[in-house]
Amino acid sequence: MSQEQLPLAGITIVSLEQAVAAPLCTSRLAEAGARVIKIERESGDFARGYDSFVNGQASYFVWTNRGKESLVLDIKQPSDQALLKRILAKAHVWVQNLAPGATERVGFGSEQLRCEFPHLITCDISGYGDNNSYADMKAYDLLIQSESGLVSVSGGPSEYGRIGVSLCDISAGMNALSGIQQALFQQLRTGQGTGLKVSLFDCAIDWMSVPLLQQKYTGQGPQRVGLKHPSIAPYGGFTCADGKILVISIQNEREWAQFCTSILQDAQLATQPGFSSNKERVANRSEVDALVQAAFAKQDSHNMRKQLQAAAIAFGAINTSVDLVEHDLVRMETVPTPTGHAEVIASPILTTAPANRQRAVPAIGQHTAAIKEEFASP
Repeated sequence: MSQEQLPLAGITIVSLEQAVAAPLCTSRLAEAGARVIKIERESGDFARGYDSFVNGQASYFVWTNRGKESLVLDIKQPSDQALLKRILAKAHVWVQNLAPGATERVGFGSEQLRCEFPHLITCDISGYGDNNSYADMKAYDLLIQSESGLVSVSGGPSEYGRIGVSLCDISAGMNALSGIQQALFQQLRTGQGTGLKVSLFDCAIDWMSVPLLQQKYTGQGPQRVGLKHPSIAPYGGFTCADGKILVISIQNEREWAQFCTSILQDAQLATQPGFSSNKERVANRSEVDALVQAAFAKQDSHNMRKQLQAAAIAFGAINTSVDLVEHDLVRMETVPTPTGHAEVIASPILTTAPANRQRAVPAIGQHTAAIKEEFASP
């Protein structure tokens, strides 16, 4: 497959990026065939140093930087500023997630760039947005999870729970991707650029819509209930005889009746007072959960899975990273890195369109000389 066949072939993205949010966004664009020029300082994106688990490379960096060109620049230096301007004159999109005001101070603020290059799409990714009392605060993922309320609805009744991946960074990266794709259509029709701003906080608050609306309109937000659901029962994790936890979800009375008959071996329970409606079961959750746990404790997870599947009951296992390494549904692909080939999780997007699957992880400054030659002064 030639590069010209890819959906975003011919699109050039220039990204002054670091950490996770912006690199994840541009990695998806690279996957679709866009040329992504990643600007790094001489020491490299600091995410390169988060760990060294993938043959000496950082797992975060390998995940979010495949298929990019690494260009080392010091954008405070006039010669590098001039080079960057020459690149932007031919680029389609500018993405940056430096601290608020950092790009403006060196003459690369998005509004300024769109004035100079009216065709250019600009995307600024920040923690809390700009022009507000939080704008200058540091915005690491856990801080945003906490400030947005995500932590308050995660974990068990007695302890807050951090969501164990960089969820706010991921959300911001995906929302930035969506905005850029829309802006590319606009650019194609009109030839004009678009200014986009995405903050981690706004993305996290969007995901908090249901708890926030419940609080706003009823005066009562959801409580932390661990693996349980605040308004559905039975719903949550139950331990089998072999110690494996399976999670079930009963969504309606038909499923509850089937569950009582097939799993609890008590068809009459489905219509008994205190159990016959979801509202009653939530009110009597401890009693309901005790009955479910007793049934699960009699079976190992293998047999319980078979029974749940035969009864068409929604379930899943609590898998650890150990389980996922051998999981049937985890698709892997092999990519080149500066220290050899590595197996990584394949793209979550299954498409009939061509996709740039064999994307190498760049070394720091690997493409600097070639890019400087390509965009040399006339």
